[in-house]
Amino acid sequence: MDENKKKVRDVMQGTIYMISGLATVRDAVNEMDAKGVTALVIERRHEDDEYGIVSIDMIAERAIALNKSLDRTNVYEVMDKPALTVADHMAVKYAVRLLSRLDHRRALVIENGTACGLVTLRDMVLSFAEPQSS
Repeated sequence: MDENKKKVRDVMQGTIYMISGLATVRDAVNEMDAKGVTALVIERRHEDDEYGIVSIDMIAERAIALNKSLDRTNVYEVMDKPALTVADHMAVKYAVRLLSRLDHRRALVIENGTACGLVTLRDMVLSFAEPQSS
């Protein structure tokens, strides 16, 4: 595929795991471990709400490093909200540029206003290693 035509939808992880912002950080860690992922998407509470995201890095920095109880700290206390989002039809090269400029490792992929996947800087960069077809 032509590098200029590669879209975020082509390299995103299509399965996302959601969690409530009211869940405990321990619940989030357990869910990440069970699903083998490093980030969870925070459910919207209503139609006009925004998605959030919580990652291993956020939990490490905002809970564990500060010696907070994982059982008494809620996800909403350590998450990012609104989550950084990119459109599913965005060119990968522009998504890489955006994440790099903002010093983010991942973004929530949105299609028609709904979360449809996650994309990581790693996945996008490695997608350029795929053989180019003519």
